[in-house]
Amino acid sequence: MRELSTAIDHLAIEDPSEIPRAQLAEQLIELHWQMARLQAQIARRTAVRIF
Repeated sequence: MRELSTAIDHLAIEDPSEIPRAQLAEQLIELHWQMARLQAQIARRTAVRIF
């Protein structure tokens, strides 16, 4: 969870116009995967299962 918070904070302080598009895309993809991992952890801890 700390990784996700750090990634969000990092993206929030950057000016997207100053970031090369490839790097921005890479950061957004990493953020997406961190969010997916967090959702999976929450699901496991709350016994929610997707069928």
